[in-house]
Amino acid sequence: MNDSEPDVPDEQGSASGSRSTPRAPHVAAMTWRDGLFAHWPVDPGDLRPHVPDQVTLETRDGRAWVSVLPFVLADVGLRGSPSIVRTAFPELNVRTYVRYGGDSGLFFFSIDVGDSVIASLVRRTTRLPVRYARMRIGADGNEVAFSSRRSRYRTVSGAGEARFDATYGPTGETFRADHGTLEYWLTERRRFYAPERQGVLTGEIAHDRWPLRPAEVTIHENTLFEANGLPEPEGEPVCYFCGELEMTGSIPRRLQG
Repeated sequence: MNDSEPDVPDEQGSASGSRSTPRAPHVAAMTWRDGLFAHWPVDPGDLRPHVPDQVTLETRDGRAWVSVLPFVLADVGLRGSPSIVRTAFPELNVRTYVRYGGDSGLFFFSIDVGDSVIASLVRRTTRLPVRYARMRIGADGNEVAFSSRRSRYRTVSGAGEARFDATYGPTGETFRADHGTLEYWLTERRRFYAPERQGVLTGEIAHDRWPLRPAEVTIHENTLFEANGLPEPEGEPVCYFCGELEMTGSIPRRLQG
């Protein structure tokens, strides 16, 4: 695997990275595979109470967005490490779009991982909302089947399972989103924020611009919004597919307010 670090365009289309947050060394390398971006518009007034006060909820054309991303991370390990010591696991994210200190980024409501050891390690070292879930993924030609089950979440209505079951695949030609478009706004972000008592943690990834394809998805079951206490979106999601992309990642660090 090539562990050279790609350009890191910021949210304004520059290749120089953040405008106000300095970049951290990237020590990890991995490859995204067989992933879906599924995006739903929501009323920002309904979503804002679920986003910590330290970050600002971002909107586009008056709407906030919540996204669900099922995918596989392969060849995960330290940059430069041999393939024999690397690992792979499926992952399922629920996220929205925020701003902190002048920089756009992501806020994760939940990160489900199909490896219990990885989930425990990442949760303890980063304070991100990472949990282990039982996952199955299979690919047949251009179609991917992805299912996830995480038990023991609790809401005001009681306990239940965070479940997601979908089949998806590409339906069109590969494209790279142009700056200023909705697909660029939804996908081309390189930073996350995780507010905590002592401040705000941030981490970064670096990769080439996403090679996206239009996608078609059939969602058989999805309780992720309920599991995260979020408003249930209406309508069909805006979806894109990415088959493979190499990337690197930094160690999360605390920002000074």
